[in-house]
Amino acid sequence: MRISAVRLRVADPEGQALFYRDVLGMRVDRQGSGCRVGYNSEDADLLLLPGGRGYTHDRGQRYWKIGITVPDVDLAAAHLRALGTAVSTPSQFLDIGYMCHLADPEGFVIELLQHDFEGNKPAQVSDPDAPFAQARIGQITLRTGDIAGEGVFWRAQGMSLLSMQEVATHGFDLHFFAFTDETPPNPDLWAIENREWLWKRPYTTLEFQHLVGAEFAPVPDYLGIEVEGLAAPLKDAFGDPILPG
Repeated sequence: MRISAVRLRVADPEGQALFYRDVLGMRVDRQGSGCRVGYNSEDADLLLLPGGRGYTHDRGQRYWKIGITVPDVDLAAAHLRALGTAVSTPSQFLDIGYMCHLADPEGFVIELLQHDFEGNKPAQVSDPDAPFAQARIGQITLRTGDIAGEGVFWRAQGMSLLSMQEVATHGFDLHFFAFTDETPPNPDLWAIENREWLWKRPYTTLEFQHLVGAEFAPVPDYLGIEVEGLAAPLKDAFGDPILPG
């Protein structure tokens, strides 16, 4: 099994698809009235469906972002700026990763996350003319106040917990699940050394930003996750759809 897509409802599927193709280097496939965009790997696609209501990124909502992993965040950010796309200045966020952020034309947030921490990147790891050639949709990020309930549900579907990361300065911790038989280098899932390993995985992980006891609102334009190999539709621990795909 694998996470094969995240479904988002947007106002302009074709316009959004062109952004993901021309700016972030994804392929585009028409799928009914929507567009499927993604990289040619075992990571998830984005399925952009019509009927969006005008998405607004909000800290009170369940859906948070996607993360795209790349070998060289500085190179990717420079490429985006050259195309006229606003992007934050890359920086090392605590002991989590070297990253920056942007938004697509309809406001859905995208994180660019480097395979290696700041200062650890190998020389000439990316082609300057193709900074997204090795890119993957590495994370789909949801927010939760009940990580125990999320874990019970996703383990029952066959996922493994690969990493836990404390972000005490921001009042939350992070939990990463995936459909994989791989095990992290360090069996202590809080270990910092597992993180650069995690950012290099070719598949998409499901990341939970956990704030103890917090409650979140559903996002009408987040239409759930597709899982390849799933036999029948499900509802996750929050009530969002999980669909065969």
